[in-house]
Formats: sequence, C-alpha cells, structure tokens
Amino acid sequence: MPAPTLFAISDLHVAYQENREVVESLHPEDDGDWLIVAGDVGEMFADVVWALRLLAGRFAKVIWAPGNHELWTPREDPVQERGEARYRKLVQACRELGVVTPEDEYPVWPGADGPAVVAPLFLLYDYSFRMPGHTTKEQALAYAYETGVVCTDEILLHPDPHPSREQWCWDRVAQTGERLAEIPGDRPTVLINHWPMVREPTRILRFPEFAQWCGTELTADWHVRFRAAVSVYGHLHIPRTTYYDGVRFEEVSVGYPREWRLRGTPPGRLRRILG
Repeated sequence: MPAPTLFAISDLHVAYQENREVVESLHPEDDGDWLIVAGDVGEMFADVVWALRLLAGRFAKVIWAPGNHELWTPREDPVQERGEARYRKLVQACRELGVVTPEDEYPVWPGADGPAVVAPLFLLYDYSFRMPGHTTKEQALAYAYETGVVCTDEILLHPDPHPSREQWCWDRVAQTGERLAEIPGDRPTVLINHWPMVREPTRILRFPEFAQWCGTELTADWHVRFRAAVSVYGHLHIPRTTYYDGVRFEEVSVGYPREWRLRGTPPGRLRRILG
C-alpha cells in the first residue's frame, strides 16, 4: 500500500476550458495525500472557489498560496473587492472549504520524511529583480513599457489600502519573516510562494524585463535561514527542478494551453514534494 505523498501544482488558469479539464483530472494516489496549490488558480473569484472546492473534496489536505491572478479585480467579476480586501475574502472562502492559507497555522507534514512544517506564504514582489543598469523601479518600468512587456498587474492588481504593490510586499515580508522565525529550529520546512524566492530562476526568462514582477531580493536567503527542505513556486510557467545552496526548488506550473501543448509531458502531472 503506497504511503501518503505531498504533491504540488500551480498556475491552473482555469479560465481556459482545457485547463479546467486538467483540474478535473487531478486525483490523489493515496487517501492521505496532501496537495499544494501555489497560486494562479484563476482570475474570477468563483473560478478559484470552484477549483479549490473540487480539490479539497479529493485530497486529505489542500494548502493554497495566492498568485497575482487571484488578486486581480476584473471588471466582469461580480466580486469587486480590491487589494487586501480581495485577499481576505479569498482567505475566508478557503477556510469555509477547509483549505489552508498563509493566514492559518502552518500544518506539519507527518509522512515518513517528516515532520516538516508546510508554510504557504504570500509575499508579492517589489520590482527589485531589475535588469542590469536599471537602478530604480522607475527605470525598470519605463523600459518595460518601451518594449511592451508589461504585467497586467499594473492594471488589475490593486494594492489598496497600501500605497503601492511594493509596500504591500514589504509589509508581507516583515510579517511572514517573524512567523517563520517562530518555527522550532529542529524542524525543516517546505516554503510555498507563488513567486520564486530567489532571483536565479528568472534569468532564463525570454523577456528579462518581466523579472521585476517575479519576486523580491528580500527573500534571497530564506531557503537557508528557514531550513527549507524544498521551496515550491510557480508564476514563471517554466516547470523544472533546480538547486540553490543545496536546497531543492520546484517550479510546478501548468501554465496556459499554448505553453503546455509544446511540452513533451502531459499537463497536470502533480509534482512530488515529499513522500
């Protein structure tokens, strides 16, 4: 009989029918399997709830960390909360579904390779992953607008009531760092953040100016400081396994249909994190 596994996936983007079918095909291998969903389930509030409800009904535990798409406020969405209010509404919906969020107590993975603290994080980005020669956010953004490589966050992801997205990021980093520091020093962690917690994965982006929307330099040493066994992320739509400072990093995106159709592997393969 198989032992339980901690799986992960991200960037489900269920606005696409093909991706909804991918989500509908996801099943655990064992009744005790947990599933990490590392953000970008969808843009419409109801779509996010639909997918998480489906998965929470199948896996023993679902752990969610938000991506930028969940935080968008599309004009056509009946749910029009913005910024912090939208995030809190998503957290409340997750709690009603029994899904673990960054605002909840971190669960402890009890598998044979545990115990390990599974920590979903919400950290955003602060435009610090800039290209060489761009010393300020203003320079980096100006270049992005010149090249036409601009994240839709600039239109749909509102930081309210924070004065900016980077200030929201800094607040989240400060709060989260304090929480992680309280984890007992003998416990390894699984750190889950939609955006990569180190800059290195962004260096293979086709459009390097997009990196400024992909994380913050403030978390560059967190995988070491907080004893990560694995760091799980998405956002880049470049699924792969890499190692930094001996720590395994797993990018677990499904991505858009136009992207996964080009890969040699079928979409929706759950990534084994522990177990």
